[in-house]
Amino acid sequence: MKLPPLRALFEQVRSGEMTVDEAERRSFSFLRDLPFEDLGFARVDHHRAMRQGFPEVILGIGKTPAQIAAIAERIAIRGQSLLVTRTDQAAYDAVQAALPGARFHAEAGAITLAQQDVEPGKGVILIATGGTADLPVAEEAAITAELMGNRVDRLYDVGVAGLHRVLSAHGRLADARVVIVVAGMEGALPSVVGGLVRVPVIAVPTSTGYGASFGGIAALLGMLNSCASGVSVVNIDNGFGAASIASLINHL
Repeated sequence: MKLPPLRALFEQVRSGEMTVDEAERRSFSFLRDLPFEDLGFARVDHHRAMRQGFPEVILGIGKTPAQIAAIAERIAIRGQSLLVTRTDQAAYDAVQAALPGARFHAEAGAITLAQQDVEPGKGVILIATGGTADLPVAEEAAITAELMGNRVDRLYDVGVAGLHRVLSAHGRLADARVVIVVAGMEGALPSVVGGLVRVPVIAVPTSTGYGASFGGIAALLGMLNSCASGVSVVNIDNGFGAASIASLINHL
């Protein structure tokens, strides 16, 4: 585990690696930028982890690779873990040039760099999908949940068109502390799972489906109208949001 920046400076002064004057200069710079750091095109929130338990997450959509790399470097330089969502190989190449230890998760479209010891979750977060086409959203949720300190069980391609598949995994569902269900088309899977377990179910509608699915709106409305109790719903394709909520529940 990395030492907090101010304590690291103290240790360097005590060991003779740094003068008191240099430590004072660096600590002033650190304290000046502690709440947030203005990069001109972005204001990096360095207090996010203190307030919410996890550092600011970078949404890659709409940002250039250079912008993503600059924000990522400012987060990582303070010893915080890094998560970039909805990103691509070009952005990863730029981030890796600044942070060689960063990893690219192609299926999830995410970049991570684990630098902090995080409190482990109390149990398992199980992530189920209706079909293979839902994997990018499910993997975004899985990578997020793991980086936040949770054990993740993946149960993929168990949609209601073959109901026996999810029924055969009832034991794994029952053992989970939180279940995330990712599905497109008509979005029926969360209702089925919600009727099988006594833990929170977080439903994630995906944009997978034919024309009448309206880019995930049909699944969203179906999940919002679930007759099973204990089912909540996040936005279309929002695997990150589902994992964040599941992590909070799993750490209670």
